[in-house]
Amino acid sequence: MLSLQADEQIDRISARLADSGALAILLIEVEPLARIERRYGADAYQRSLEGLMGLVREVAHEEVPAQDVLVTEDRSRDAILAFFFRPRSDQSFYRSKLRKLASRTADELTRQGRRAVYPYHRDPLDVGVGISVVLDNPTVKRARQLSQAVEKARHDAQLAARLRTRETGWRLLEVILAGELNVRFEPIVELRSGRVMGYEALTRGPEGTHLETPQMLFRKAEQAGLLFELDCLCRRVALEQARILPRESKLFLNCLPTAIGDPNLRDEGLRKSLEGAALRPTDLVLEISESESIENFGVFREVRDSCRELGIGIAIDDAGSGYASLEAIMEIAPDFVKTDLGLVRGIDTDPPRQQVVSALHRVARGIGAVVIAEGIETEAELQVLRDLGIAYGQGYHFGGALSSRSESETES
Repeated sequence: MLSLQADEQIDRISARLADSGALAILLIEVEPLARIERRYGADAYQRSLEGLMGLVREVAHEEVPAQDVLVTEDRSRDAILAFFFRPRSDQSFYRSKLRKLASRTADELTRQGRRAVYPYHRDPLDVGVGISVVLDNPTVKRARQLSQAVEKARHDAQLAARLRTRETGWRLLEVILAGELNVRFEPIVELRSGRVMGYEALTRGPEGTHLETPQMLFRKAEQAGLLFELDCLCRRVALEQARILPRESKLFLNCLPTAIGDPNLRDEGLRKSLEGAALRPTDLVLEISESESIENFGVFREVRDSCRELGIGIAIDDAGSGYASLEAIMEIAPDFVKTDLGLVRGIDTDPPRQQVVSALHRVARGIGAVVIAEGIETEAELQVLRDLGIAYGQGYHFGGALSSRSESETES
């Protein structure tokens, strides 16, 4: 059943359908909205919804006059509806412009939608966009015609989402087979002296594509069942490109907990990988990401011990972001503890953040680990972290990251 904001709205749409003889419906399914409501409440849901509806209006008004567009919500589902009241005689709109408008709306919501739902949802939005057209039939109640057309648009959105997932899966497979990744190396700096201690390898997908950001790259890999393969590739490409780093710098390599099954992180496989990158085992730190939970600490400790026998360090990422990372610190006893960047942002004016970082520093010191503060952007943040006794940090405040591409461009 169609469930708009009020019966009066259905009457208004029905009247426009009778006048124009046709209308088009664009339906956007926004799956993250339900999670936002569960976690943050109805007000957060409504703010996020209104922000996304505003973005849909911006795109729609570029193609259709404002008086011919109605953007509203479908309360029966977490969906946005856009009704386009164009005369039945406007064949160019119904035959071609509508589909282009749907494609552009999907692209813009993926590209800009995150700012509409921030801070409740931080990842790129994944939406389904579908369309349908109603040719007015005066023998059928117009409310029924509208309800049926909305359902057609919903099915179209679901089909479009499945097709997009399939195409993205194939594109991701191509990226993995071709090793089509970009790696930048962000410096990790000793806060007192300014000396660069090491570099974290940051992976990006193909430039200018929707797979460019690491969040989207890994999310799509998980959907396509290629998460392990992508994680292994990221390490391999980072090791290949690490030759540009200054000698005796440590290389921090991100790993998902599932990396324990990668033979290239065991004994001879790891030695060969390091030799190929002209690195010593003591130059390498495996940085365990909490994007996935560590399901078996006993097995993971075996990998940790074998790495330490070779001289390889272990770091836990995003400490302070939740219970899982704190549990990992207690169970694994890493060499480095990297703070969640949300703890560092604005720490100079936020005493509670200072208390949390200070507590992490004490915990780390108690297990023989060193804290690295991520996300330092200002001199004021840097000064507070120094005062708290934090040894190392990284972030935009210390300048841009290194890349093999910029190195080769400089040489040429």
